Amino acid sequence: MDNKELWSKALVDIELEVSKANFSTWFKNTRITKQDQGTVALGVQNEFVRDWLSNKYHSTIIRILRDISPDVKNVEYVITKDDGTEKNEQTNKKEVFSPFIGELPLQDTYVGKEDGLNPRYVFDSFVIGPFNELAYAAAQAVLKKPGIMYNPLFIYGSTGFGKTHLTQSIGNGIKKQNPGKKVQYVSSEKFSTDYVTSLQNNRVNEFKEKYRKYDVLIMDDIQFLVGKEKTQEELFHLYNALYENNKQIIFSSDKHPNYINGLEDRLKSRFGSGMIVEITMPEYESRLAILQEKLKQQQVIIPDEIVQYIAETIQASIRELEGTLNLVVCQSQLKNKPLSLNEIKTLIKNNAKPTKPVSIKDIVKTVTTFYNIDERFIFEKTRRKEVVKPRQVLMYILRQDFNISYPLIGQKLGGRDHTTVIHSCEKIKGDIKTDSLLLQEIEQIRALF
Repeated sequence: MDNKELWSKALVDIELEVSKANFSTWFKNTRITKQDQGTVALGVQNEFVRDWLSNKYHSTIIRILRDISPDVKNVEYVITKDDGTEKNEQTNKKEVFSPFIGELPLQDTYVGKEDGLNPRYVFDSFVIGPFNELAYAAAQAVLKKPGIMYNPLFIYGSTGFGKTHLTQSIGNGIKKQNPGKKVQYVSSEKFSTDYVTSLQNNRVNEFKEKYRKYDVLIMDDIQFLVGKEKTQEELFHLYNALYENNKQIIFSSDKHPNYINGLEDRLKSRFGSGMIVEITMPEYESRLAILQEKLKQQQVIIPDEIVQYIAETIQASIRELEGTLNLVVCQSQLKNKPLSLNEIKTLIKNNAKPTKPVSIKDIVKTVTTFYNIDERFIFEKTRRKEVVKPRQVLMYILRQDFNISYPLIGQKLGGRDHTTVIHSCEKIKGDIKTDSLLLQEIEQIRALF
């Protein structure tokens, strides 16, 4: 596979995993310049982009490249000219950066292969405010007495409010204090997949033994178990086994368990027997503190009025708040000068997600009206050409513009599998690169929101 084809395929997968703003900022004008004995040289614009990709996205880049081409062992980041050639033909060590010496270990750089934990998620970098102080206090209590205080601990709140950071901080904290304890962080989707696979391979007992050996089990996005009756039943039995042996159990969700329709009552009862805490939307002071902490970590200085403006403007989630800050820092570095407040306003306006409340139902109606088809066809299993395209465009917009998860999109659009949603998004991503009419249609639909 040649350089261009390999990187084109990788970019399709990378774009599915990062926000639109981050993809445009960090991956624009990147290219593979050469491949040599398993090492891929990735050409970038300057030192700042090189360092950012190597520090923040290296694990994602190399994982995706390996999925496409198993021969890839390492990635180096090379600063190139506009024509794609290296700035220094005689390789200068300052121009080539690889975060690893020799062959990269097979496990993901940031997420532990054995425990699923990201070592970057720790309490030291967790910003505490009125929006999350109760959840933080409960997490600290669990850290001090795992399996005894607040068991189970159930944390809920909207996407991007810091649930993952907090729950993984507990896991990392317990491992640090008790290296011998077996901690496991797993998504409910991964748990369900493991269970189904064990059924298909007649290895249910191995599945049970695997999950019952953990001292701490952290399960994310419990809402995705809705409709999976057998998986819920298995989770119920697992819960009982762990609880009876004083093993700590932690769950997270986007809503209170009592409001998750389709979740078994006996599971809701178990969740309610411990501690249920909410993380709400961070207020201005907390958003400001989060930005200041991120700047401190990155050792970057930005004028106070800029930081304050970002904190005032971006209110949807911590994730979007951090993404906007990264965008501002990058643009300042690329232009080699501080951005003015007006430039910041324009930058945020051009990259911000829709702020007005738009439901999935509203989006479905907008897309079906645009293509002049009946809404009910979107939810049916039909493969008629006049329905397939609008449905794929709808999935693409839900994911790209509103950052809705693949499983939730599939669930809302007729109970489809998340792999179908991923395929549809990739299909549209590929088509709009060559089909200008399709791109115009999508932009016209976006203008209707």
